[in-house]
Amino acid sequence: MTPLFTDTIVALSTPPGAGALAIIRLSGPAAVPITAAVFSKKALADAPGNTLHYGTLRDPTTGETLDEVVMSLFRAPRSFTREDVIEISCHGSDYVVRQVLALLLRQGARLAEAGEFTKRAFLNGALDLAQAEAVADLIAADSALSHRVALNQLRGGFSQELRELRARLIKFAALLELELDFGEEDVEFADRSGLAQLLAEVRGVVLGLLRSFELGNVIKNGITAVIAGRPNAGKSTLLNALLREERAIVSAIPGTTRDFIEDEVSLDGLRFRFVDTAGLRDNPADEVEAIGVQRTRQRVRQAALLLYLFDLTEMTPAEVQAEINELTTGLDLPVLAIGNKTDLATPDTLASFDTDTPTGSPLTVPVVLVAAGQNQGLEALQTTLVAQVRGAALENTASATIVTNVRHARALEMAASHLAAVQAGLDTGRGTELLAADLRHALAALGEITGEISSEDLLTSIFTQFCIGK
Repeated sequence: MTPLFTDTIVALSTPPGAGALAIIRLSGPAAVPITAAVFSKKALADAPGNTLHYGTLRDPTTGETLDEVVMSLFRAPRSFTREDVIEISCHGSDYVVRQVLALLLRQGARLAEAGEFTKRAFLNGALDLAQAEAVADLIAADSALSHRVALNQLRGGFSQELRELRARLIKFAALLELELDFGEEDVEFADRSGLAQLLAEVRGVVLGLLRSFELGNVIKNGITAVIAGRPNAGKSTLLNALLREERAIVSAIPGTTRDFIEDEVSLDGLRFRFVDTAGLRDNPADEVEAIGVQRTRQRVRQAALLLYLFDLTEMTPAEVQAEINELTTGLDLPVLAIGNKTDLATPDTLASFDTDTPTGSPLTVPVVLVAAGQNQGLEALQTTLVAQVRGAALENTASATIVTNVRHARALEMAASHLAAVQAGLDTGRGTELLAADLRHALAALGEITGEISSEDLLTSIFTQFCIGK
C-alpha cells in the first residue's frame, strides 16, 4: 500500500516546561532512519515494532552527546498513525527538548502542525472523524463521566451506531436510485411500507441521540450554577462549604460580596461551576452594591441552574416563591431553593417548607434545607444537585451513546430534518427523485459525523483545535 504522506513530522507530545521526562514523537516513512542516524544503538534500523531501546542521542556533526533516552519503536501499520512512529523519552529539561528537536529537524523531519498526528491517523484509516475528535475530548476530560463518554466514543461506540443506521438507509437509497434508472418503465423496487417503518426506527434513534446532547453538553462542559438570594442569606458560606475551602469572604455585614466569586468542583462525576453573587435587595447601600445587584441579575440569565438561597428565619415559603418568580421571569431556568440556617429555625418553620405533606410548602420548586455554616445537609444538597442535572438518562452512561459534540448535534439535526422530509414525501406520494434526494442528504449528514463525507475546510477546522504533538 502506497503511503499517503512522504514527509516525517516531529513534535513534543508532553506539556512544555521542565519536568522529569519529556516525550518527542516522530511519524512518517523516515521516522526510523532519522532517529537511527543520531542514536547510539545501530540495531534500531532493523529492530521489530513494539520494542523499547535504551541508548544515547548524539549529534553526528559534532559528536556531542545530548541525552540518555529510551526509544519506543512502532512499525506501520501497528501504530497510532499507521505509519512508522518513534517516541523518544528524554529528560524533561527545556534545553534538552530544544536540542533534540533541533537535531531531528536537521536530519530531515519537519515540525508537526496542531493535531497533525491524529489527522494522519484519520486519513490513514486508523480512526474515523468522530473517534479522532474523541481523542481531544479524552485529553480535556476532567471528570469521571466526561472521561467515560469520551472513551466510549474513542472505542467506536458512537461510530458503530451511525454506521449501522447508514447501512440500513443505503440499501433503500440504492433501490430508489435503481427506480430512477428505470424511470420510464414505472416500476418500484423499494417497498414503500418497509421504507416508512425503517424511517420511523432511524428517526427514533437520531432524535434520541439529539436529546442526549443536552446531557452530553453538561458532561463535557460542566454546568454553571448561580447562587442568588438576599444579603446575609449565607451565599458565600455555602460556596465555601461546597468547595471545601475559604474561597469567599464571610461577614455578618450585609453586602460583603460585590462581584462574582466562582470556582469549580466535581460532584459524583459531574463538573459544577458555582457562582457566588451580590445579595439581592431593592435599596442597595451604595453605587458599587447597586452595580453588583445588576450583575447578579445578568448572571442569573446566563446560568444553567439557579440555586436560590434564603434564610429560614427571615422568609416564608410564599415570599421565597415570589422572589424566585420575580428573578426568573421570562426564563426557562431550573431552580433549586435552598433554605439555610436550619440550626436557628424552629420546628414549625422547618415544617412549613416540607413539600411532602399536604399542609407543607406552597413552593413549586425542589427545596433542600441546610446549615451551611455547620456543614449540615450538604450531602443531601449535593445528591439533589446531581439528580437535578443528571436525571434518569445517566443511569446507563457506561453503555449508552451520549452526544457531546456541537458539530455532531448539528449534523444529527440536519439528518433528522431530511428524514422527516422523506417521511412527508412518502405520506404525500412525492416522486422518487425527491425521495432519493432527501435520503441522500440524510445519509450525507450522518456521514459527515464519522468523516465518510468530509471537506478539507472541515478537517482543518477540527484538527487545528488539537494541541501540537497530538
